[in-house]
Amino acid sequence: MARRRRGAAGRDEEFTFVSPVVKYLLFIFNFIFWVRITLPNVFLFISTSPFFLSASEAALACLSVDPAIMLLVVGILMFIITFCGCVGSLRENICLLQTFCVCLTLIFILQLAAGILGFVFSDKARNKVTEVIDKAIVHYRDDIDLQNLIDFGQREFGCCGGVTYTDWSKNVYFSCKNDNPSRERCSVPFSCCILSKDKAVINTMCGQGMQELEFAEAGGHIHTNGCIDKLVNWIHSNLFLLGGIALGLAIPQLVGILLSQILINQIKDQIELQNYNQNHRSDPWS
Repeated sequence: MARRRRGAAGRDEEFTFVSPVVKYLLFIFNFIFWVRITLPNVFLFISTSPFFLSASEAALACLSVDPAIMLLVVGILMFIITFCGCVGSLRENICLLQTFCVCLTLIFILQLAAGILGFVFSDKARNKVTEVIDKAIVHYRDDIDLQNLIDFGQREFGCCGGVTYTDWSKNVYFSCKNDNPSRERCSVPFSCCILSKDKAVINTMCGQGMQELEFAEAGGHIHTNGCIDKLVNWIHSNLFLLGGIALGLAIPQLVGILLSQILINQIKDQIELQNYNQNHRSDPWS
């Protein structure tokens, strides 16, 4: 009676090193990440951004501060990475899996390096944040998404401008220059205003002419402290929360790296087994 053909180390040819659990866990991991991160980012960009309707020079000028463009860049990047992970796991393609693993590793290292450098070079990081906020103030009226983001930040932190409320003079509409024909000359956005819950009617023009007032007088109507100091103080008082968020972002990345590396090793072992079996098919009794 014929025996079943055996492969390397006494295993039959139906044996596979590739674990279906690891394979489909990696696929589900990438698919969920793709649905939760990539699709919403691209959708938000297409549905809200004026990028396609504006001139290319204006778009490039707003590239570093336009939330919609940033969402699109992140969406495209994550689409490429998750595509490599999904297809690589289903097709058992080592090249795609290695690309996925390397990209996740690089992202993790960059995040870690950014955190360390931001802590060590806190002064330079503060200066960079100041530059970004200044650019955002300049382009405040150019992009509705950016405008909503700044207004949300000023309301939540109870602040106005970058270093101080007079930073709004950097915007062409709020500039205090004598030749500025805007009706908002020397004003600040409504989101800078101190709102009283006792008043039934809210004065939406409360920021009118606030830059012309002295600091103490303006402080009775608007938040005069800049958002940079408020942001720094918030970070210092919420270090444990930020650390938890960073850990929550790092764990899925490490899981993805681990699963992809395990699957790569299993595929390599399977390829070696197949090559061994092909080399010994001439002897069916081995």
